Amino acid sequence: MNQFTRFALIAGLGAMTAACGSNGLLNRDRPDEFAVQRQAPLVVPPDFNLVPPKPGAPRPAEGSAAAQTLEALFGGPQARSSVETSVLERAGAADPGIRSAVGDPATATIAKGSVTRDIVAAPEGDGANAVAVIPG
Repeated sequence: MNQFTRFALIAGLGAMTAACGSNGLLNRDRPDEFAVQRQAPLVVPPDFNLVPPKPGAPRPAEGSAAAQTLEALFGGPQARSSVETSVLERAGAADPGIRSAVGDPATATIAKGSVTRDIVAAPEGDGANAVAVIPG
């Protein structure tokens, strides 16, 4: 091989290798393909007495991508079957708003007994004299 062929081969390999990297010229901000959502299809309404939309108002026929995903996966709220209703009645199902009433200061609590009261009322110590007793 002559010297020109070697130089052309090295220059060509260098150019191909340089194309694999990224620099300021070819590095550009690309859109996030996971943030793209489909647009609702256009629908012609039955009457043509349309009011123009207000600027900045959300589109009425669309929801967020997360809401559309949940709707596609679970299909929205479903009525309980008679078997499920009877099982919940027999098990003594809690009220639907129980989670909001649990942390309420007016909620009555159950007395746990004298052992729990003794543990809660015990004086605070540094733990230097702590002894573990294994029964039996």
